[in-house]
Amino acid sequence: MQYDPIKRSLGKIFNRSVVSRKLFFKLLDILLLRAWYIKREIRCFKKQIGTEAVILDAGAGFGQYSYFMSGLSKRWKITAVELKPEQVEDCNLFFSRIHSPQRTFFEEADLLTYRKTGYFDLILSVDVMEHILEDTRVFENFHNSLKPGGVLIISTPSDQGGSDVHHEQDESFIDEHVRDGYNKEELTNTLQKIGFSSIDIKYSYGWPGKLSWKLSMKYPILLLNKTKLFFIILPFYYLITLPVSLFFNLMDVNKKQQTGTGLIVKAWK
Repeated sequence: MQYDPIKRSLGKIFNRSVVSRKLFFKLLDILLLRAWYIKREIRCFKKQIGTEAVILDAGAGFGQYSYFMSGLSKRWKITAVELKPEQVEDCNLFFSRIHSPQRTFFEEADLLTYRKTGYFDLILSVDVMEHILEDTRVFENFHNSLKPGGVLIISTPSDQGGSDVHHEQDESFIDEHVRDGYNKEELTNTLQKIGFSSIDIKYSYGWPGKLSWKLSMKYPILLLNKTKLFFIILPFYYLITLPVSLFFNLMDVNKKQQTGTGLIVKAWK
């Protein structure tokens, strides 16, 4: 299944005004379990770093997390990079309407070549690495771009059913993924070899999160791929399923998962 056409369709609907864009971000924060995990890690980062930081949002998409971080401190300087020029232009327009571009700026860049030696306190990469074949080069660029003591935070599928792949014959639920998921131990070894001094990797999307993901994301996306008419009944679908999805998200994020289809990675330089 192709995810990008769905994203473009949603973008056309919600990106028409500042108000609708903010509503879109709020909906994503509620529906996406990874947002619950990532926002918690960013808040922990703020407690450690304080009100001043230089941040890279690597593969920022619609700018959901850049928007969240820009609201935590007016002194955080956020650079967000994306491959698609139309996405960069759209995000810069949105952020220029809500605050100074000196605080949050989007630029077109390829993570395979992008590096700013010793520049960032935090690099955030949410559901990006599973799209990049030469991932070691990107990890090396991340390490090079962090200040000493800086932290890398990643959300990505695991090899325990990530991308909805549970058996060898299964195909990835998302066509754009170049890998089905990372092995926890292998990813730890890769980051250690690159030079990260401390690494903490935890599972996300345990059994509660997997159920929530199917209700809130998988089934709606499948239906939207079949017919755009499902957009009309989508609000009524979520009216029924949302309370159940939120309950499962709370279960997942508040209990250490022994296994899961996602990984939350923190690595310090």
